[in-house]
Amino acid sequence: MPAVLAMLATLLLVAVPARAADWQSVSSPDGRLQIQFGIEEGRAWYRAAFKGRPILDKSLLGFRFKEQAPLLDGLAIDKVARISADSEWQQPWGEVRLVHDRYRGLRAELRETGGAQRHFAIEFRVYDDGFGFRYELPRDGGMDRFVIMDEATEFAFAQNYRAWWIPAYRDNYSEYEYARSALSALSVVQTPLTLEGDGVAMAVHEAALVDYASMNLRTAKDNGKTLKADLSPWSNGDRVRGRAGLKTPWRVVMVADDAARLAESTIILNLNEPSRIADTRWIRPEKYIGIFWAMHIGRLSWNSGPELGATTERTKSYIDWAAANGIPAVLVEGWNVGWDVPEWWKNGRSRFRQAEANPDFDMPAIAAYAKAKGVSLIGHHETGGQVRDYLGQMEQAFDYYDRHGVRAIKLGYVGTRLDETEWPDGQYAVESFQKVVEAAARHRIAIFPHEPVKDTGLRRTWPNLMSREGARGQEYNGGSPDTGNSPDHTSILPFTRLLSGPLDYTPGVFAFDYRARRPINRVPSTLAHQLALYLILYSPVQMAVDLPENYEGKPAFQFIRDVPTDWETSRVIAGAIGDYVAIARRDRHGPDWYLGAITNGEARTLRLPLAFLDRGRRYRAEIYADGPGADWRSNPEAVVIRAQEVTAETVLDVALAPGGGQAIRFRPL
Repeated sequence: MPAVLAMLATLLLVAVPARAADWQSVSSPDGRLQIQFGIEEGRAWYRAAFKGRPILDKSLLGFRFKEQAPLLDGLAIDKVARISADSEWQQPWGEVRLVHDRYRGLRAELRETGGAQRHFAIEFRVYDDGFGFRYELPRDGGMDRFVIMDEATEFAFAQNYRAWWIPAYRDNYSEYEYARSALSALSVVQTPLTLEGDGVAMAVHEAALVDYASMNLRTAKDNGKTLKADLSPWSNGDRVRGRAGLKTPWRVVMVADDAARLAESTIILNLNEPSRIADTRWIRPEKYIGIFWAMHIGRLSWNSGPELGATTERTKSYIDWAAANGIPAVLVEGWNVGWDVPEWWKNGRSRFRQAEANPDFDMPAIAAYAKAKGVSLIGHHETGGQVRDYLGQMEQAFDYYDRHGVRAIKLGYVGTRLDETEWPDGQYAVESFQKVVEAAARHRIAIFPHEPVKDTGLRRTWPNLMSREGARGQEYNGGSPDTGNSPDHTSILPFTRLLSGPLDYTPGVFAFDYRARRPINRVPSTLAHQLALYLILYSPVQMAVDLPENYEGKPAFQFIRDVPTDWETSRVIAGAIGDYVAIARRDRHGPDWYLGAITNGEARTLRLPLAFLDRGRRYRAEIYADGPGADWRSNPEAVVIRAQEVTAETVLDVALAPGGGQAIRFRPL
């Protein structure tokens, strides 16, 4: 464990009499972000300013309950505790190794002046990259158990900022392309919600979502600039079923000068609890290939028959290829019984047996073969949204993987409702998902779920929760009934979805024409863009998604062999949401740096200073760039590989074709 550089914590209890207006201020350590919390006319409010200018006007705090009085009116401050901390902690894996946890804050204890005179608390923590606050609900006033019907939390923005968003309460949950609009045009959206304008970039999200419902955001007032928390409900309309002393997730507003700095924020991680797993050495970042893409592009199937993908022979061939090409792991989808049930993805029709292989898949033989080849197997559990069925089989299924040496599992929750009735981001989903995470940790198994509960930084507390989908991924380019993603999609994700945590997007397409079976689908990028995604879309588990034969004889595959999945540090060099992004990362286990740059559907040249490199050293830059005439529409596979010597003083002109990219490895000379 790393040494703590410094730990400062102070508590100053201040008795504050109840007055018509009680306001307390706290600033970030660098002084640029200021939060004020206070009571006016018996209600609790907060507001925020950045660089001396308001970003959030007076915003309401409180709750409404089922069959109990709200915690909203007649409030007074009992006392305020000033808090601060300055420490450093180490991630077992991540986009940065060391995370600086430095904040100033306050914890206000409030009471009702009438009625049951219940007490509750609100805590604020203000970082240089944003602020978070959470509630601690009463332990008194007859509220041993309660049902929250509305969290009154508001975000009253000072201006009508530009917003990047996806809708809430839709059947596909989080698998949408991001829209751009004015803040005032929103209705109800998911978080993270990203905002820009007037010299500031912000994102509203939450941290440490446990035993609570996910927070969406709904327009609250006629002016269109105020959003309020909208908790995803149970099927009967309850929002959260709680007990005395419940601590809510942190409500977080990330704040930065621009989108590039916003994408470097660590506040979501810092607001989660330290790791509950003492020995994390078994949790391994890695690259993998898999029996996956062939099904999505229509070459193979999940169902039994001549086109079944998950056969013993085919899996062994993938293991052979992975061993020969330095890829540590192989994922197999469709290996177990249950895929032949018609329309298994519709709730109520899932009949998966998670510890029983189909007759064409010899798990013991495959596991022994993989072990002999030095290749790990990644398992797969598809639930079809049938959570009760899955939880009932979970221990048996984990025991099955234990016996066969499987130490990582991809999870699927395909379906519009869990167990036919519940939203996939409500309290029911959150609680069920947490049971899976903790059970997997007991079995020393890492997981990366698709169709998941959204990421809120729980990977700090449970580092076996390595990555998630939770976005419109590469599979939409290969086999969805839609037309695939647009060329700007991957240049939006680093400033939206990836603010919440790692993304299992599955990059690495090298062969772009599969329209014989998928006439309306295509990958909207060049090959060099696909290479750059290994830097742009962070995940500690990265797939080389294409068919092994499509990598044969392709020199550009060397970059996928080389690029790490675990980093010492990361820096966003340039970025404009939906236009372009360039990110540099340094290998955690060596001196090499890597850089990825991508653009949307427009060609452009970025001038990128290489000041992140060590001064006084020379580097060999191995550059994988768009070739002559490259274009995602007509010539996506054109790529050139060249090398040049660079230093920290070099400014590199990075030419990007329409839908293009560039990937670079920097080796010290």
